[in-house]
Formats: sequence, C-alpha cells, structure tokens
Amino acid sequence: MNKKEILLENLRINIYDAWMNKWFLLTAGNFKQGEFNTMTVAWGSLGCMWNKPFAQVVVRPTRHTYKFINNYESFTLCAFSEKEKKILQYFGSVSGRDENKISRSGLTPVAANKVEAPVFKEAELTIECRKMYQDSMKPDKFLDKSIDRHYPESDYHTIYFGEIVSASGVEKYIK
Repeated sequence: MNKKEILLENLRINIYDAWMNKWFLLTAGNFKQGEFNTMTVAWGSLGCMWNKPFAQVVVRPTRHTYKFINNYESFTLCAFSEKEKKILQYFGSVSGRDENKISRSGLTPVAANKVEAPVFKEAELTIECRKMYQDSMKPDKFLDKSIDRHYPESDYHTIYFGEIVSASGVEKYIK
C-alpha cells in the first residue's frame, strides 16, 4: 500500500461517513515499550480548536483502552478499507483484557511518525494525535436529555482532544 504524508489542508475525508459508517481504530500507549491497546470508535470529530487541528474521541472508563489513553500522551486513529470492516467489528466487541486481539486480528502494529502510540500497516489513513485536553462527561450538562439513554450503567465517557501532529494515507485521502 502506497501511503504518503498528508498536509492537513490537503486531507480529504467525509467526516460523517468516516465516523458513522466506516469507523476508526483508536490506539493509545507506547509502541516501543509494547504497552498499548486498540478499540473501535464510531463517535468523535475532526476539526479546529484553539487554532490547532484536532481529533476528538470519547472512551468509557470501563474500556481497557481507557488506562492507556489516560497514562500516555498520544493516541492514533486508523481508517481501513471496507474489506477490514469485520476486523473493526471484532475490535469493538472484544476486550484487550480478555485476549490479545491485536495478534488475533492479523493487523500489524508499526511505529507512528511523530507519536509514541502505534498505527497499523494495513490502514489506509493514519492520524497521529498528542493529547491537549480531557474532561469527563457530566450528565447534568446534557441539554438533550435523550443522550442519557446511551448510559444505562452511568459509565459516562471521558472526552479527549488531541492535536493532530501527522497524517498519512493513500491517494483517496489526498486533495
């Protein structure tokens, strides 16, 4: 797969489709130390905040990836071709506490260009982020009370904003 570094002003992505239909693998931890975990994410955003390009992700405290995203300064997002959809479903349904889902998936973690968290060789798009803000969701702040139905166990997400420091991808992601 021929991936190139993408200047953010040249990144081409249908943001809604990427999150809602295609999903990302969120990986946090340290590749060199062999301490990282991955999970599928379908809720998040990409944009500009504090004059910086950012990716925003949410992780429930009950997820195994939670300790990694809290204990390390970076995370990555990887997008894959449609043929990898079953692998993303797997990463979203099995916990890294219970099995080594990365080795069972057949995906290959590799060093990222600028952050400690790894990316995957098979990804069509990789976005590398350095954390710059986090906060816990507070249910009393939900203006739309229907949001609370996503939290029957009161396991409210923690929100993370990461400055995008590098992106790489195949031709379809480049303007």
